Amino acid sequence: MSESLRGRHALVCGGSEGIGLAAAQALAALGADVTVLARRPGRLAEVVATLPRAEGQQHRHVAADSSDSQGLSASVAALCAKYPVHILVNNTAGPPGGPAHAAAPEDYLAVFRQHLVANQVLVQAVLPGMRAAGWGRIVNVISTSVKEPIANLGVSNTIRGAVASWSKTLASELGPHGITVNNVLPGYTRTQRLDQILAERAAATGKPADEIARGMLATVPAGRFAEPAEVAAAIAFLAGNAAGYVNGINLPVDGGRTRSL
Repeated sequence: MSESLRGRHALVCGGSEGIGLAAAQALAALGADVTVLARRPGRLAEVVATLPRAEGQQHRHVAADSSDSQGLSASVAALCAKYPVHILVNNTAGPPGGPAHAAAPEDYLAVFRQHLVANQVLVQAVLPGMRAAGWGRIVNVISTSVKEPIANLGVSNTIRGAVASWSKTLASELGPHGITVNNVLPGYTRTQRLDQILAERAAATGKPADEIARGMLATVPAGRFAEPAEVAAAIAFLAGNAAGYVNGINLPVDGGRTRSL
């Protein structure tokens, strides 16, 4: 199967590192113009300089904070006014761990704004361009917790589930416009987020991080952690033409760890 995204413009959130960076690289390799969005302009400029680039491709960056709804809206609206977006990858760092009952109400509100509200802001900014093109792809990077809640990630489990329901609703609303909305659910992936989870679990249990890691891998049939590029490959597929009839799904990329169907 030969895939090309030449002539498409992708906005990749969290594009400075981890899965977001890998997704930006994968989409650029397929020919898309890529704009990476994150908080650190210096780091984003470094990313743009290293993205695959064929003749005619143009890559950009936007510095914005997903927790600042007004600033995010203004920054992305300015981008879309010049360069309509056809592919949106919603990807934001996960919240700190801890049991659901111990989290302050403000913790839930902050993460709701950082994830679901930010996603809504971005969708509203890019929709005019997608509708004008009669073609669009929205891919949300969330978590396998939407199928099976993950222990000690109470706030994350709750908000990720809300994003999954929002996404499923959008898939029905936007499908008639040639716009698909899908979710990628990464399992344990070698990113800073994994390092954070290992450190938090080690602190909570008093066990060494490598022992925690071995326990996590014991639940993964593939027997290893994923590489960001493997998750990015799923994102790139859902962002492409070949996935035009795939809409409203949750796609685990977890080495078989999720036990539910």
